[in-house]
Amino acid sequence: MSFSRREFLQALAIASAGGMSLQSEYSHAQTAAKKFYDLPKFGNVHLLHFTDCHAQLLPIYFREPNVNLGIGAQEGKPPHLVGEYLLKAYGIKPGTRDAHAFTYLDFAAAAKTYGKVGGFAHLATLVKQIKASRPGALLLDGGDTWQGSGTALWTNGQDMVDACLAMGVDVMTPHWEMTLGEKRVMEIIEKDFRGKVSFVAQNIKTADFGDAVFAPYAMKTMNGVQVAIIGQAFPYTPIANPRYFVPNWTFGIQEENMQKTVDEARAKGAKVVVVLSHNGMDVDLKMASRVRGIDAIMGGHTHDGVPAPVKVKNAGGVTLVTNAGSNGKFLGVLDFDVKAGKVSDFRYKLLPVFSNLLPADASMTALIKKIRAPYESRLAEKLAVTDGLLYRRGNFNGSFDQVILDGLIKQKNAEISFSPGFRWGTSLLPGESITMEHLLDQTAITYPFTTVTNMSGEMIKTVLEDVADNLFNPDPYYQQGGDMVRVGGLQYTIDPAAGAGKRISEMRLGGRLIEAGKTYKVAGWAPVSEEAKNAGGEPIWDLMARHLKEIQTIKSVKLNEPVIKGVSNNPGMTPI
Repeated sequence: MSFSRREFLQALAIASAGGMSLQSEYSHAQTAAKKFYDLPKFGNVHLLHFTDCHAQLLPIYFREPNVNLGIGAQEGKPPHLVGEYLLKAYGIKPGTRDAHAFTYLDFAAAAKTYGKVGGFAHLATLVKQIKASRPGALLLDGGDTWQGSGTALWTNGQDMVDACLAMGVDVMTPHWEMTLGEKRVMEIIEKDFRGKVSFVAQNIKTADFGDAVFAPYAMKTMNGVQVAIIGQAFPYTPIANPRYFVPNWTFGIQEENMQKTVDEARAKGAKVVVVLSHNGMDVDLKMASRVRGIDAIMGGHTHDGVPAPVKVKNAGGVTLVTNAGSNGKFLGVLDFDVKAGKVSDFRYKLLPVFSNLLPADASMTALIKKIRAPYESRLAEKLAVTDGLLYRRGNFNGSFDQVILDGLIKQKNAEISFSPGFRWGTSLLPGESITMEHLLDQTAITYPFTTVTNMSGEMIKTVLEDVADNLFNPDPYYQQGGDMVRVGGLQYTIDPAAGAGKRISEMRLGGRLIEAGKTYKVAGWAPVSEEAKNAGGEPIWDLMARHLKEIQTIKSVKLNEPVIKGVSNNPGMTPI
């Protein structure tokens, strides 16, 4: 690893913040950076894993949540640990680089100290470094790769396809990729990926005859060991996203078929079986307890950066369950030692990708520059300035979500606004300009239509109850992995542990109780119905660009969050 003068100065500043003298020599700063990413080789099967990068080619800021509630049996267990609770559980020292990577604590100040995370050029450097000591190592892409940025939207995912090919991705499973539509997905797989990337999904079938659409798994040989990588696409794709994008395919968890697939891979000689999953971690944990013969599930979807695997017992032994965060912020490295035809030991490390510690890979930098060149002026358009921290992630609301909610109410002259509980979207530090690129980081989808609907009070409650059940159902197989719909104007109380249809109460507008039979004007965006698509409402980014230009400065953002019952001392929630 070599450092430019700029990279050295960045590393030196970080080393100083960690207690090194500013007079420390160049070699000391370089050594500190090397030490952070020093991962000795172990075993003979090596898997590198990133997931949910959401098309972020450049380094970004991303704040981890302070609310990620686990309810009932899930309370206090990974991934439902935030802030100091997470640090304590994994023995991470507060105020360190790792503490910043895995928590929201002192985010704005820590981000200025440690810099941005991710970026494909820096991730590429790390991948090459890790692979250099691990012959035959495979790079796994957990999905949500082709969506989430302006360039991904405008190139129909081609920017990310090209970047992943340059990165050397070996195996991939999907979710948001499907919002490009069946035709585009197949075009990429049959042309760009042919002979290069295995696109696997055991749970995607044809709607007519139930035939497999994609290969259920990829069989690879590494250092004389046969390894099966089984794909598990997001089970609820046609529900969480518009069905019209995938009219001919079915999804689902398909636990029985997963068991058959594992058994088949074992029968064909696989000594290591790994599931590349986009289930979400709670679903992965349940599946791991019920399906035999899986050595590890390398998961995504819920964007949880979990420092260590969870060991799950089942009838066949133990399965490791991991989750590798989002936005290109982490690279998971799983090493197995396989002896006498079975896994005897393992090592796992979830490495934060700090862009100022990892020099940018030259070839990836050149590719990214080429990809972005036609769009740079449009992406750089300044819309407003933020006085405070803007972020999205959290069970109930985020400050950038609140900005969108406020914009919908004002621009649509509505009483109430709804915004989806998406878990993707980058963060902005106080004082930053909000550019069109930042706005698209929050809104770049293929169904961006804004809507205005007259909804009864009864219907509003039904919507909130349905989303709450998706998030807090005690059975993980009925959870869809997103966050609660964001709500503007309306105040309410929620009891996450209550039964279905009984979680939402005390709905108020302007201090007055919502009436079941009364009609209210509700603005929203990202509708999943085909009727809404055909109505052709204004794209959310056009509405919000206009709104941001009008207000010019985002001053203090007051989050409209519900009153939450029964969560005192829950380690998945800390006040800020």
